[in-house]
Amino acid sequence: MAETVREQDGVRVDRVVTSGTFSLDGGTWEVDNNVWVIGNDTECLVIDAAHDAEAIMAAVGDRSLVAVVCTHAHDDHINQVGALKEAAGAPTYLHPEDRVLWDQFYAEAAPDQDLSDGQEIEVAGTRLRVLHTPGHAPGACCLYAPDLGAVFTGDTLFQGGPGATGRSFSDYPTIVDSIDAKLLALPEETVVFTGHGDATSIGAEAAGRAGWSAPD
Repeated sequence: MAETVREQDGVRVDRVVTSGTFSLDGGTWEVDNNVWVIGNDTECLVIDAAHDAEAIMAAVGDRSLVAVVCTHAHDDHINQVGALKEAAGAPTYLHPEDRVLWDQFYAEAAPDQDLSDGQEIEVAGTRLRVLHTPGHAPGACCLYAPDLGAVFTGDTLFQGGPGATGRSFSDYPTIVDSIDAKLLALPEETVVFTGHGDATSIGAEAAGRAGWSAPD
């Protein structure tokens, strides 16, 4: 069931929590994912199509689905892209540097559109600015919505610090540099909507920045 977590000038942010698995480097883990649906009563887009296409499409409802935007291509964030495309015909956006991960799951199908740093995607009159934030994955991106006072960070920034960097195609110094340059530069009141778990704010994470340390 979708929960509306933010609303501004007729544009709302709905969260759908879905459950499934994440697999990489020969391991598989149970995970709960946040799927974000942003739009008005007419149209919307989905950020990260995870685990349960039926639940995501229920949140979309009778609105036009204009895009499915992937913050990165770990399988738990893209495993329902094909189902949403079949259901609604929406184009899929992914940064090209994450094709190395995408191709492990969708070997026969490419994303429809590339994401690039500084690109803007519009839905329901609201602009989402793409911030390329490599580290958790080489093509990881966040989406900053200044009109909503929010940033959607995928697995780049969580409540308490950076996303994981212990698996293939990830790097701790890179993710920290990305966060410092692209995310902590945002207004401190910006709400951070993450790929898993609870929301936080840029100010809260900036305040804890000095305590971050590289994983063992």
